[in-house]
Amino acid sequence: MSAETREKLKEQVALLPLSPGVYQFLNRDGVVIYVGKAKSLRKRVSSYFLDSRDHTPKVRVLVRQIAEIRHIVVATEADALLLENNMIKSLQPRYNILLKDDKTYPWIVIRNEPFPRVESTRRMVRDGSRYFGPYASVVMQKSVLEMIRGVCQLRTCSLNLSPEAIARGKYGVCLEYHIGNCKGPCVGRQSEEEYRHDIDLVVSMLGGDMRTTRSFLERQMHAEAEKMNFELAARYKMRLQLLENYQSKSVIVSSTLSDLDVFSLLADDGVAYCNFVRIKAGAVVNTFTAEFSLGAEEDEVSIFTHAIRQMSERISGEPAREVVVPFLPETTLFPGVEFVVPKRGDKLKLLEFSQRSCRIYRLEKLKNIEIKDPARHSRRIVEALQRELRLPEPPRHIECFDNSNLQGTHPVASCVVFRDGKPSRKEYRHFNIKTVVGPDDFASMREIIGRRYRRLLDEGAELPQLIIVDGGKGQLSSAYGVLKELGLEHRIPIIGLAKRIEEVFYPNDPEPYYLDRTGEPLKVIMHLRDEAHRFGITFHRHKRSLAFIRSELESIPGLGAVSVTRLLRRFKTVSAIRKATEEQLAEVVGLARAKAVRAFYDGADSAPERK
Repeated sequence: MSAETREKLKEQVALLPLSPGVYQFLNRDGVVIYVGKAKSLRKRVSSYFLDSRDHTPKVRVLVRQIAEIRHIVVATEADALLLENNMIKSLQPRYNILLKDDKTYPWIVIRNEPFPRVESTRRMVRDGSRYFGPYASVVMQKSVLEMIRGVCQLRTCSLNLSPEAIARGKYGVCLEYHIGNCKGPCVGRQSEEEYRHDIDLVVSMLGGDMRTTRSFLERQMHAEAEKMNFELAARYKMRLQLLENYQSKSVIVSSTLSDLDVFSLLADDGVAYCNFVRIKAGAVVNTFTAEFSLGAEEDEVSIFTHAIRQMSERISGEPAREVVVPFLPETTLFPGVEFVVPKRGDKLKLLEFSQRSCRIYRLEKLKNIEIKDPARHSRRIVEALQRELRLPEPPRHIECFDNSNLQGTHPVASCVVFRDGKPSRKEYRHFNIKTVVGPDDFASMREIIGRRYRRLLDEGAELPQLIIVDGGKGQLSSAYGVLKELGLEHRIPIIGLAKRIEEVFYPNDPEPYYLDRTGEPLKVIMHLRDEAHRFGITFHRHKRSLAFIRSELESIPGLGAVSVTRLLRRFKTVSAIRKATEEQLAEVVGLARAKAVRAFYDGADSAPERK
């Protein structure tokens, strides 16, 4: 492995998320040579590149051949396990040993037959039966089957229970009937309609709707407890716990899907990201994301059409006859291919999976830019803020204001400063509200905006390119009025933040402007608001704490404000003052006041406890 390749791989590993997922190692020819799963992608993949003597010779040979790393983020470890299984079977990587055989994960099947059986299977046969799963753990699958059979009394035999066979009376009840696990449909003691009701309950459970089953189990548990049948009640309680732990099916494999291709698009700041997912026999077998540069005047449909055409040239094999997309591309793209925009169901879940992969890929690319070229990253963020907020120039210098008080007591305010999209903490400022009595946030905002920008004008200091006021239309109006008095209303743009973070207000406009919830400008504004709130709350708590300390010390006879200040400067805390000797106190406030302090605290320490 060359030094250049090693450096490239090191950068790729550093950008991997800590989420569960599947990773692929590719060689110089672009062939996948290994597929693995991980609870944390970054931690797992980085372990291959540590200088460890624990690595087997096979792993050392594998690492020397790695030229590229790809990954797919999924929701859970179970999904990662299933996706790894699908990809190994599809790609047959050279360095994978496990999972290359024909084994697959277990499903639960409801047979298409009279009085349907509910049982385990590893083979999916499209004969009209309904399949649920797959289950990454056989233990989990058995627990679900056991729960189903505990809730519903279903048959487990393989008899042909056609109406004719039952009518001939050729069957007799078995042990399962005698111990209460079956109601005897083989001898006509349970109607097919009653049995179908139980099957509908099973379908709702396996489909993820647990409300009906949960209600049934709770009723049974309480009924048995009232009859003093505590052992039976405990069984129902255990089944309720199993029900709570049961997870709905994964979108990584689905029995309701056949062969599909999925494309999704994310356009952002002159760049488009397109993700592709291929489904074979209901399983995800391939997925990757590509980046495209945008032209000057291309619309979203033409961008998407171009991206699908370009990516299809890189995909081996014939395209699927059905393609799932978020919106329709140009209809002449592929003759004979049906493009579908799903509204619900597993196809919509697959589309959301693809779109999430797009967003993750974009975030990783942006993180890479931030690490390798921080100046370009800052410039891009500032330009995005300018476009999103419709500002006359890039807001390289932003100031955000927030008030803080508790029922009108100790009113304070904070001003946080961001430069190039990042906090400039040395420029943060606190304000004590001086002219406002009571909880009047509008008047407080007028005061701090006036004080801040009168001072900047008097000193000839740099003015910000954007002011943000946390508090909605009322506080925005107060702040804008002060800017007009100072003649700054046309020099500094100002916006107000509503309670809903994606809404901002502009002066003289009663309607809010909605920001893109997925865009970076919203994240920067949220960061500004959080910083202003945190900085203000911290100062307010300090003021309240200091006021409480001063009130305690000033209650000591003979101790005034000046003496309190001197004691706090020397000892910092009330606890330290309480522990100080008379001689130490006398050095600060004199002997008479030192005796008063000691008498106050000595009396408090020796006072009898109230019973």
